[in-house]
Amino acid sequence: MIITVASFKGGVGKTTTAIHLAAFLQGQAETLLVDADPNRSALGWASRGELPFKVMDQWEAGQNVNPNGNVVIDTPARPIPEDLSALAETCDLLVLPTTPDVLALDALVLTVEYLKKISTNHYRILITSIPPKPSKAGEEVKALLQEARLPVFEQGIRRFAAFQKAALQGLPVYSVKDPRAETGWQDYEKVGQEIVEIMELRALAVEAEDMSASTDFF
Repeated sequence: MIITVASFKGGVGKTTTAIHLAAFLQGQAETLLVDADPNRSALGWASRGELPFKVMDQWEAGQNVNPNGNVVIDTPARPIPEDLSALAETCDLLVLPTTPDVLALDALVLTVEYLKKISTNHYRILITSIPPKPSKAGEEVKALLQEARLPVFEQGIRRFAAFQKAALQGLPVYSVKDPRAETGWQDYEKVGQEIVEIMELRALAVEAEDMSASTDFF
């Protein structure tokens, strides 16, 4: 399985998402995180501590991909349309993080408009950095995206200082000492479970199409 994390805007939790989806998928099968961002944020995260999966740049990764494993790709911020097209075509799911604010949503609209132009629907929007209650920003943005019939994860990622501690210590959030660390990890676990379900449903759909085609042939 290849999961690509991309955004037309920086600061939306792209690397944090890539790190924690890789941590979740490592529990399913051997997982490699490919840091294709010129800022090398994922490699920097890994260098400060210890992660339960390998992190490599795109040049090293080619010779180290396990065909039976998973790959998560952390992409450059603000990819050009041609790059976005290539990313969409070469992955099983494109994850688009966005924070619940106007600037991030404007960038998300541009991304979605381009994905529609190239007729791809293998993407899902992840709302990140959701502020605590009484703010309803996360719920309002999710409802807005659903009304627009855009694919959005049921689970969002809440804003916790534990994620900043994890980045500084080079660890997954579940390994840092913070009262919210486990809750933050549970958010990503639920997103990971949604991804697994999406892939399973897609595999069943492909199998059904193959069976239908075989029946039509005979």
